[in-house]
Amino acid sequence: MNELRIVNHPVLGTMPERKSISFIFDGKTYQGLEGESIAAALLANGIRTLRVHEEKGTPRGIYCNIGHCFECRVTVNQQPGVRGCLTEIKEGMVIESGKQQPTPLKNYAEKLAQMKEGKRHV
Repeated sequence: MNELRIVNHPVLGTMPERKSISFIFDGKTYQGLEGESIAAALLANGIRTLRVHEEKGTPRGIYCNIGHCFECRVTVNQQPGVRGCLTEIKEGMVIESGKQQPTPLKNYAEKLAQMKEGKRHV
């Protein structure tokens, strides 16, 4: 399987064997284990950034891993805003990371400035 996945933990013991499944993240195929979360499968594949901040573009990953912080939001099978830490990975699932979006306030401020300069049709 994957070198980054912990299969023999000193306290929790040996992980039971599970079926390997394929999923797609940002256009690339990866392997996960049946029953694990999207976040766990991505971490085991060395992926730390699940999205970027919508306005600033700074990377975001797994923070709380219990569904409180919403930092792990991804798009799953074209459904946006899915929390990766709470959603079980499924065979053939298509996952996309969150991308930077246009900043509405910045665009609004620019339009106001243009209007003040007399450029009414912006």
